[in-house]
Amino acid sequence: EELRGLFKKSLVLIGTAGVIMTALSVTLAKPLSMIFVSYDEALLALTVRAMYLYAISFVLKGFNIFASSFFTALNNGALSAVISTSRTFVADIAAVLILPLLFGIDGIWLAVTAAESVTLILSATLIVRNRKRYGYWK
Repeated sequence: EELRGLFKKSLVLIGTAGVIMTALSVTLAKPLSMIFVSYDEALLALTVRAMYLYAISFVLKGFNIFASSFFTALNNGALSAVISTSRTFVADIAAVLILPLLFGIDGIWLAVTAAESVTLILSATLIVRNRKRYGYWK
């Protein structure tokens, strides 16, 4: 019962923090970018757009990091490693190689978001498949 409560509270906290970080990033993209690149209007526009596209990943990253850490805490290092390797290596490399071909420069900024999205599907699948084994979700 305690594990179920902790699991639910963690998901709510991570989701809330991710939404807040994304909202702050989008809201503050231009003011923060102006600190560093206000001398070049084109670079400023590129930086602000990149922040908008990249900020979406903040919601996803938290859940993937949690899933990896959660399986580590449950003494299942193999599943933790699968999630971690997927989000930091396999999906990132694939996204960086493919998305710029499809979306140009925006593909570079969307690569992390795409990799985190693919890894989120993997994380959710592993969490659902292992819920009865560990009893954190009925």
